[in-house]
Amino acid sequence: MSKSSEVKLLVQVGIVAAFATLAFVGTFIIRIPIPATGGYFNLGDTFVMTAALLYGPVTGVLVGLIGPAMADAIGFPQFILATGVVKALEGGVMGWLAGPGRGKGKVLPALALGVVILVGGYFVFEAFIYPALATAIPFFGVTDAKAALAEIVPNLIQGVISAMIAFGVWKVFNRQSDD
Repeated sequence: MSKSSEVKLLVQVGIVAAFATLAFVGTFIIRIPIPATGGYFNLGDTFVMTAALLYGPVTGVLVGLIGPAMADAIGFPQFILATGVVKALEGGVMGWLAGPGRGKGKVLPALALGVVILVGGYFVFEAFIYPALATAIPFFGVTDAKAALAEIVPNLIQGVISAMIAFGVWKVFNRQSDD
């Protein structure tokens, strides 16, 4: 591996680490409980979305997988599986659709799709996957279809607020190309 390749890899690792840390903090510090499922409202998605838009799908996947899931490990471990899958998918799809070099016109659709993945992904996990897993592993018996329905609106609000902030950050980082 050449010296420049090593430096590039270290920079990429640093970017993932920084955004995963921000996603962890955004998920861990702002925790507004959602009584129906025992889950919580947070702003960790802001950093998953921002990382995906600024640095692409691999960074989006890694940030989504690492930061929010690690925050769930502290107090909400039953949600690590859902969080890891949903947030990694959110970051990967958004980064693939609107990451660097993909065109400015794809940013808003990518943000909208990220919100759909967030809301739909948690709904599928909470309404179907967790109840199915709970039949064999009681640890996953934390939610059901009725509770998943009750969480749609808080998850939608969380996603929209995070998308708005991520869009603002993306605009700041892409300001020079508007001139």
